[in-house]
Amino acid sequence: MLKKRRIFSAFFISKDSIRISFLCLLTFFVSCGEKEEIYDVKGTIRSIDIESKKVIIAHDTIPGLMMPMVMPFPVLDLRELDQIKIGDSVHFKFIWTDTLPHAYRFTVVGKGHIPEYDDFFREEYDELKVGKIFDDITLIDIDSSEVKLSQSDGRYRFISYIFSRCPMPNMCPAVIMKTNILADTFSKFKLIDFILVSFDYKYDKPSILKRNYATLTKGRDNLKLWSSSGKIDDIYKLVKQSGGDFWGVEENKIGHTLRSVLVGPNRELLATWDGENWKVKEVENGIRMFLK
Repeated sequence: MLKKRRIFSAFFISKDSIRISFLCLLTFFVSCGEKEEIYDVKGTIRSIDIESKKVIIAHDTIPGLMMPMVMPFPVLDLRELDQIKIGDSVHFKFIWTDTLPHAYRFTVVGKGHIPEYDDFFREEYDELKVGKIFDDITLIDIDSSEVKLSQSDGRYRFISYIFSRCPMPNMCPAVIMKTNILADTFSKFKLIDFILVSFDYKYDKPSILKRNYATLTKGRDNLKLWSSSGKIDDIYKLVKQSGGDFWGVEENKIGHTLRSVLVGPNRELLATWDGENWKVKEVENGIRMFLK
């Protein structure tokens, strides 16, 4: 009878153990699960890096995720890269996850337009292509100290261009506001700075930028304001290499084409966003692609 009790008791212990193990496994899988979303994307292949398993694509808007930009997409299966080549216009799937976003199932639908680059003849004022390195330049912070772009090497940098005399509230002021939001969003990421650079070298002296925008930097170590006062060659080089342009500063009739860029730790161009109408969430998603 005692033997039977022991067997009976052991049976229930065994069932309890199984139940506990099952609950532990269930908890494990639930806690390790992550949100996964799949998007249909269209774009043009700019370059293919088999070694790093990435393909650089100039993509159209990904509704609800990212605005048009040029950026690298990780590819898990190298066989995917055998089906595409530079210049192909493609449709593909993009899986967005917290840990391993990646592109797959490429379909070539034609030929797309890509800018022609010739590194042999590259001028210092030419627009950079993704992966190329920004020249070092020197500007001035709002405390009137010279600051080199290379001083922040080792960090990611999101750079946008502004000028305080901008009369259009949907342009420079909007860029300032949205960059401010991004700086707050990434405040816990210690390796990225958000830099607002004025290309108005004639008017936007450090004291002007400090008077107008210093309150933005209070409590935000990752938000910087740089003046180009007295640094005409440097600001022109930085803006042009970013793919933007400006003119008419001397005549007080400023015109410009805006572009924001993400610069990597080695001063390499990682991604670009044209214009001023970019959405904060979509740029945030793009930046997170590189900080994962």
